[in-house]
Amino acid sequence: MRRTSRWSRMLRELYVAALGMLPQQTRLELAAHNLANLSTAGYKRELLFQSALISVEQNLRNVPGDAESADPPVRSYTDFSPGPLQQTGNPLDLALEGPGFFVVQDALGQRFLTRRGSFRLTADGALQTPDGKELVGTSGVLRIPLQLLQAQPLPGEARQAALPLLEVTPEGELRIQGVVVGQLLIVGVQLSQLRRIDGVQFAPLPGAVLTPLSAEEYRVRQGFLEGSNVNPVEELVQLIELQRRFELGHRVIRSNDATLERSIELSRFV
Repeated sequence: MRRTSRWSRMLRELYVAALGMLPQQTRLELAAHNLANLSTAGYKRELLFQSALISVEQNLRNVPGDAESADPPVRSYTDFSPGPLQQTGNPLDLALEGPGFFVVQDALGQRFLTRRGSFRLTADGALQTPDGKELVGTSGVLRIPLQLLQAQPLPGEARQAALPLLEVTPEGELRIQGVVVGQLLIVGVQLSQLRRIDGVQFAPLPGAVLTPLSAEEYRVRQGFLEGSNVNPVEELVQLIELQRRFELGHRVIRSNDATLERSIELSRFV
């Protein structure tokens, strides 16, 4: 009976050490992924959900019978804090100051939210994201009248062929040579109602309420992009610390595994 209890304790210690390594491994993966997107415009870093870790730790200490059946604490969440604005000078680069998201739409009509305002002009006048989604305005997918984008001789200026004369006002109004051609749709939403797609784009969950924001609630900066909100120093420090913890957990498992193996070998002669 005493031998069985000793083995159960060792197995329990192995399980606790292994379970403790799961969130560390997930944190390592998230930190590495965040660092890989350090220069990705509009990227929002992903973090591990702390309350899940606390819940599992409490189970391990106070309710041993529940720990084995609990899901590993690997839930994550998105840090939606804004990134720094980076000037590009590209008239098709847009950044938001304040709350809200740009709305983009794919070929199937599904809409996504993003803070990455990097667009290109298509042959039919749409403003398109790098992955082919089209920017949405208050009246639907935006279409720029291409004939208005032809450069015109301006007093005191040399003529420049195909000069894009698109102006985006801080209120999100699109103008070409003073002619209003569209209005950006900037929406707000409860962040818990968003599903992370790739750290740059987010899909509203079923039932999510998208609220169009008024021009007083945000400012559009033309010729700027919002950078990633990843802090490289913080992520690197965390990455080093997590690697140390992971290695420590691995040593604990190897030590307990060796002890258990010796106990099993000795029990054969008893």
